[in-house]
Amino acid sequence: MIPRLIIALLCFATLLLGQTATLERAWDLAANGRQDEAIQVSREVIQHNPQDADARLLLGSLLVEKGDRIESIAQLSEAVHLRPESADAQNALGEAYRTFGDAKAALAPFQKAVAIKPAFGVAQENLGAVMLETGDLAGAAKHLDRAIQLLGRTDDAAGAHYLRAKVYKAHSDIHKAAAQLEQAVSIRPDFPEAWSDLGDARRILLDVSGSVAALQRAVQLKPGDAVAQYRLGAEYLRQDKAHLALEHLEQAYRVNPDDQSTLNSLQMALREDGKPEQAAAIKRKLVELLRKRDEVNQNKLRAVQLNNEGAALQKQGNLTAALEKYRDASKLDPNHVGIRVNYAIALLRLGRWTEGLTELHDALLHDPANAQIRAALDDALRQAPPGSVPQWR
Repeated sequence: MIPRLIIALLCFATLLLGQTATLERAWDLAANGRQDEAIQVSREVIQHNPQDADARLLLGSLLVEKGDRIESIAQLSEAVHLRPESADAQNALGEAYRTFGDAKAALAPFQKAVAIKPAFGVAQENLGAVMLETGDLAGAAKHLDRAIQLLGRTDDAAGAHYLRAKVYKAHSDIHKAAAQLEQAVSIRPDFPEAWSDLGDARRILLDVSGSVAALQRAVQLKPGDAVAQYRLGAEYLRQDKAHLALEHLEQAYRVNPDDQSTLNSLQMALREDGKPEQAAAIKRKLVELLRKRDEVNQNKLRAVQLNNEGAALQKQGNLTAALEKYRDASKLDPNHVGIRVNYAIALLRLGRWTEGLTELHDALLHDPANAQIRAALDDALRQAPPGSVPQWR
């Protein structure tokens, strides 16, 4: 199955004039699922003509499907630079950011796409989706309503109805959420996530039989969906059907063994089904999970404290002591980009170029859309003494 991003670009490609025969071959390869060959051909086109925006669009989109965040976004960003008034290029870049979980970075390209082409239904849906993810419920509702209007009863419209339901649920309007989800599954009967959310909405509306039917459909369509399995198991547990509940709760546990709600319901179902030893084992895992989460939270708090202490020492001119604070903070919370940047800058100022460049590069990998980090890294690379630049460069 060809991913939606590639399908959209293939449709766009049919409208382009003057494509080289080589690039047409790359599109054909992509359409036939021969992604690696399409990537190679696209690279050859770009090598001979770096200004070919279409080749960069195709290559970037293929690399998204490969999971290559850095190069895919770089290629799509260059395509946007070469063709800034292309709604398709802007939308492709936004979809790449969204695929890699960066809703904040996806926002601007989607906004530009709908500004260029207001009737672009998929871009309206995408913009609504990232606004929902970033907490702008009013903006999400506006663009999702527009997407629903534009998309009619296509498969993409089912996604828009599904997302619109989430906005209604966030406003505690469950009746309207359920209505949107019913629209979604009527358009796409094989939409497991919509069936799962519909089952949950019906549960809240006290429609027990309707809830179970929807959740059964969800797990039938997607047995590996831990959320749907948990919801169905939890509903059976509420009905005092512990044995039935176990089948689904155990499946949810196999897929996602670190979900607190699943562990809690599973240990209750095991106990009610006459399996106290297994229930006790699951309860111990639940206790350990909560302990680890508390430890992580404590480490994050301590990391911020150490970082602040390092900043104070740096202001006092004691950069060596500040470096130790930043280093310890980074070890406690390695995913905190701001702390990593502080640590990197301190290393660079102390002349430890290779370590500092590596830390700054790693910080950029955690936040590729951060222009300030990229500018700082570029500046540091220009100043770095010969032989101090790491091999990744």
